[in-house]
This record gives sequence, structure tokens and C-alpha cells, in this order.
Amino acid sequence: MIDEYRKAFREEAADLLADLETALLELESDPMNLEMLGQVFRTMHTIKGSGSMFGFDDVAAFTHELETAFDLIRRGKVRVNKQLIDLTLNARDLIRAMIEVSFGGEPVEEARKNIVIEALHYLLVQGSVAGERQPEVSVAPGKQAGVLIHGAPELPGVDGRSEDKAKIEAKQVGGGLKTWRIRFKPAVNLFRQGVNPVLMLNELRELGDVRIIAGLDAIPELQDLDPEGCFISWDVLLTTANGLQSIRDVFIFVEDESEIRIDLIDEFAHVDDEGPGKRLGEILVDRGDLKKDDLAKVLEEHKKIGELLVESGAAGSGQVEAALLEQQHLSDLRKKKQAVEATSSIRVTSERLDSLVNLIGELVTVQARLSQTAASRNDPELLAIGEVVERLTADLRDSALNIRMMPIGATFSKFRRLVRDLSTELGREIELITDGAETELDKTVIEKLNDLLVHLIRNSIDHGIEPPEERENKGKSRSGHIHLSAMHSGAQVLVQIRDDGRGLDREAIRTKAIERGLVQPNAEVTDKELFSLIFLPGFSTAKKVTNVSGRGVGLDVVKRAIDELRGSIDVASQPDIGSEITLKLPLTLAIIDGLLVRISDRSYVLPLSVVRECVELKPEDVARGHGKHVAIVRGEMVPYVRLRERFGIGGPRPNIEQIVITEVEGLRVGFVVDHVIGEHQTVIKTLGSFYKDVEGLSGATILGDGSVALIMDIGKLIQSAEREEVSRV
Repeated sequence: MIDEYRKAFREEAADLLADLETALLELESDPMNLEMLGQVFRTMHTIKGSGSMFGFDDVAAFTHELETAFDLIRRGKVRVNKQLIDLTLNARDLIRAMIEVSFGGEPVEEARKNIVIEALHYLLVQGSVAGERQPEVSVAPGKQAGVLIHGAPELPGVDGRSEDKAKIEAKQVGGGLKTWRIRFKPAVNLFRQGVNPVLMLNELRELGDVRIIAGLDAIPELQDLDPEGCFISWDVLLTTANGLQSIRDVFIFVEDESEIRIDLIDEFAHVDDEGPGKRLGEILVDRGDLKKDDLAKVLEEHKKIGELLVESGAAGSGQVEAALLEQQHLSDLRKKKQAVEATSSIRVTSERLDSLVNLIGELVTVQARLSQTAASRNDPELLAIGEVVERLTADLRDSALNIRMMPIGATFSKFRRLVRDLSTELGREIELITDGAETELDKTVIEKLNDLLVHLIRNSIDHGIEPPEERENKGKSRSGHIHLSAMHSGAQVLVQIRDDGRGLDREAIRTKAIERGLVQPNAEVTDKELFSLIFLPGFSTAKKVTNVSGRGVGLDVVKRAIDELRGSIDVASQPDIGSEITLKLPLTLAIIDGLLVRISDRSYVLPLSVVRECVELKPEDVARGHGKHVAIVRGEMVPYVRLRERFGIGGPRPNIEQIVITEVEGLRVGFVVDHVIGEHQTVIKTLGSFYKDVEGLSGATILGDGSVALIMDIGKLIQSAEREEVSRV
């Protein structure tokens, strides 16, 4: 059980560290952003507390140093600068490595941690405001021991701060204080999970002024007491300048199995305000319906203030009723403001999610078989059942695929660190601009897309963006820009990497291609054909090899990976204006909508996303082509490929064939088949390593009758046909 919770901490810490990196980069660009500063501090605080709870004491102690530093920054005693951000990013990487040690990672040397801590102490002194020297910062003390019960002496926080000091620091942060009522009723098996609730209560003490009362009513009689069970609950009153999320973070690893209720019961406009809010008499005075002196006299009585005011004649009954209505209205507004929309989520392993999608894929196949059987028997009742099953299966399929869909923004945010570090290493000034972060893709596509974008961005930085001095000489700004965007386009997603650098050197690429025998010296080659050569293995025009690029590897990996994803890649470039690389990727790799066709007794599926229309091919249409595979469709010449010839299928052709017109990258090409059956939900199955070199096929699917249909890779078929046409010429 403990190992499971340590794994949970590992996953949560990975998300927290990603958020920390993003917040640090935001803070670097805007050092006065108090929201980002608070987020950095809260993230570190959560990592420290959770790490200590689950036995990662080295992580807790190391993170404590960072938290202390950013606490000084938060209180305005130390300024944010690039050196501090550099150091904190390195520390963030160290924390990640320290967590991975428990899961088979390489041990982290103490010297590395000590170097970071010493450098941090130095920066705290050097970065002090007005030369104010900061006190020495020591490693966080070990876990505090003891049990919190009503009337016991108050313990200091886990970082050694007293409650009074925590309250003073909360005032120095600025902004209004809020009072929260927290009810924490842990699960009975809390101790068996290795969780110490005292540590969480101590974390609450760090947030501000705390009052804690232990609930002992649930403790059973001695003869019924389980010594390993937790029967105590806690009611906590916390006054703090921190928000709700900071409080929720304290209970992040026990919230699923514990009863936790957090209510805002008091909010101050200023730190020094007193009282929970305006009372009835205060409202009447503010409204001008009552004088302060009359209020003071009436308060000496013991009746309800409303009754006393009416009896004394100081205020009329209508005025009191109006004031009561205002009081109730303000109370309702406060309750609405306190209401926080509860959002719940559950973390599921990728294996379980993949298994769910596979099962739904099998269900889709069975549903297709049911529909086919119902149609063949022409049974109205069976047809009705088949229609209901088909609708439910489609809804279930869409729901499962939506679960797999993730916004690409999380992947985009990772590249800010890459651009920052590489631009510093290469002496460039580069700004990364992202757009379309909310665009969703299948998680499998996103996972594979990450490495592809790393290669492309590294090449844009090293080959594309010029050094600042060179850019100034060209009349450009010193800072270069890399624009990373994503957008939906039908059943595909377009991901673009655009820079405003020097662009691709067309002549250098052509010269290199001639040297390698890829292009004849006198051949006419379009920019699209020429630029596609940069994705060949070992192809590089770099004059020297750097740590970033120049060896001719990377882009060929990108091309292979894009092909595996059934996507395409397109390059456009203009000298001294920049380059643009566009990736076209499918939304999902699991299930697609296809067009089922038949050639002789064999079935094939074409991705419906590239199909534009279907037309007949009659013998007279073939005769008008004069031996060329070209059809006239509404006055436009469309080349076509006979799949019967392409796949070597024998047997007689029907008198009237069908042409399926497809469009890929703006190119319209037809594919001749015997019959078009219709649309088909296609569950993609891999062909296996034995068929890995078969060109033009991307997978297979099982039809309702149990037979297998091959899924065609239209892009590869078009490329293959083009190569054969060129070789004939």
C-alpha cells in the first residue's frame, strides 16, 4: 500500500514540477507577477509537504531551501533575476532526479545538491533589496513529533516558524485575510497507509493563524478499539492570506479517502478589519436610518435589536425590514461567493485506458456483424435492436476517444524551457509564441509528437534564427521568434512551427543533393521537392557540427515518426523571411471512419477524411484517356490509380468501375475499385513486423462477417505512383 502511495506521489510530483517550470519561466518574463510568485511558492510547499509525508525526506529538505528563498522574494526582500531562475530550474531538475532514485533512477550526489544550496544562499545575499543582508538559511528540521489535542501546547510549523511569526508574514504578503473552517475526518485506515495527520495540521499552521480542535466522539470503547485505526477528526479555524487552493494542496494525497470540508466563514477587506461583517445596526447606520447614539442606547437592552429599535421609535418597522432584507441579501451574496465549483478527476494508467479502447474496438466489430446479420435476415425487430446497439456503440466509442483526447498546450509549455536554454547556449535572443494550446489530440499522438517537435525546434534555433548582430544588420529585431501553433482541420490536426530566421538555403540544399546523386545537375526541381530532401538520413548542409545539430540525424527520425502516425509533413521557406513546417496528424490512432470498397473478393478501407467523392468509370471514359490513367470529372482532369493492378489482383473487371476521388496536400488523385460498399467504422489493427515493408497499407480491420479488410495509406500510394510515373518518363 505504501508503494502505491509513493507511486501516486511520483505522478503528482511530475505534474507539480511541470507547473513549477512553467511558472518560473512566466516569472522570469514578468518578475513583478505576484500571482506567478505565489504559484511557485505554493507548488514548492506542496512538494515539500507531500515528500515528507511519503518518506522522501531528502526532497523535503532540499525543497525547503527553495521555499525559504521564494518566501523572501514574496515578502519583497529579494529581487527576482535571471540567475535565480537559472538556479531554481536546475534545482527543479534535481528534485525530479531525487524522486526517480526510489524508482530505479541514478543516485543524486550530495555535492550537486550542496552546490545548488550554496549558490542559492549567495544569490539571496546578493539579491537583497537595498543591500539588506539576509540571515543564513539552514536545512529544514526533521519531522515534528506529537499529537494535537484540545488544550495541548501549539507546535511550530514544520519549517520552524512559530504561529505568531506565520501570522505576521501573512500580513506582510499584502491583500485581505480570510478565515476558513476546515473539517478533516480521515479514513479509519489512514495510519495503515503511512500517513501522519500531524504533518498536515502543521502545514496548515504555516499558512497563518490556526485554531485546532480534535473531535474524539468517534473513538470506540477500549475493548472495541483498533490500535491501528484513526478515529479522531479535526476542526480547524484558519485565518490566512492564502487562497483555497493552498489549503486543498495540504490534503492532496488523502482527499479521495477522507472527508474534507473547507468553508469560507469570514473575509476581510483589509488586514486590520474586525468582525465577521456588518451587523443589523451597522447597516441601519450606513443607510442613514439610525443614529449611532440611538444605536448605543438600544444595545444596552437585551431584546433583539430589531424589536428594540421599533419599540424605542428610533427606526420604523419598514426601515428595519428593509435593513433585514439587505442583511439577508449580503449574506446570500457571501454564500454565493464562497461556493467553489467542485471538479473531480481520477488518474488512470495508460494500460487500462488502452484496454478500454481495445474492448470498445471489439464491440464496434461485433456491432457491425449484428447490423449485417439483421440486414440479411430482414427481421424488423432485429433491425430495430441493431440500430439501437449501433447508436449506443457509436456514443460509447466517442466517449472513450474523448477520454483519450488531451490538450496539446501541456506539450507546448515544455518547449519554453528548451528554447530558453538553447538560445542561451547559442547566444541567441529568441521568444517562443504558442497558439491553439486548447487543441486536443489523442494521448498516443501527443506522446510521439513531443520528440518530433524537439528536433524541429532545435533546428529552427540553430539553423534558422540568426545571432542578434546578424539580425540587426539585416534590419530585423535582435530577438527572433518561433511560433508554435495547432488547429483542427477536419479529422486532422495541423501543427505548425514557424520562425522569422534566415530560411532554408535553396542553393546549398541543391548542391548537396547533386553531390549525393539525389538530383541531376540540369533537372528542374520545385521548392517542395527540394525541401523534402532535408528529411533524408544523413542529409545536412551545416558547415560545422554543434552540440545541437549538424550530423544529418534528427529530421529523418521526424519523417519516419510522422509516417508511422499516418501523417504528413510540408516545408515552406523564403530567404531572410523564415521557414514554416506543417505537420498534418490524425486526431486518433485507434478508430477511424472509413470508406469500404471491394476489388474482386477482397475488401479495402480508405480513410474517409481524404475522400472527396465517388464517380463511375465507364469504358468510354477510359477510351477518352488515350492510354493515360486520367479521367475528366466536371471538366477537370484527375489522374487515377488502378488498385487492381497496384495490388496484382486477378479476375475480370466489372463493365462499370468506380473511382474514389481523394485529396492529399491539395493534390486530387482517384483510385479505381470494383465496387463502393459505403461508410464503415474502422478499428485499426497493426499488421505486424512481417508486413512492415509493405508500402501503401497502414493497418487492417475486421469486418462484421469476420473477414479482414486492409486499410490503405493514401499518401504512400500517391508517392509510389508518382515515383513510377517519373521512372517511366
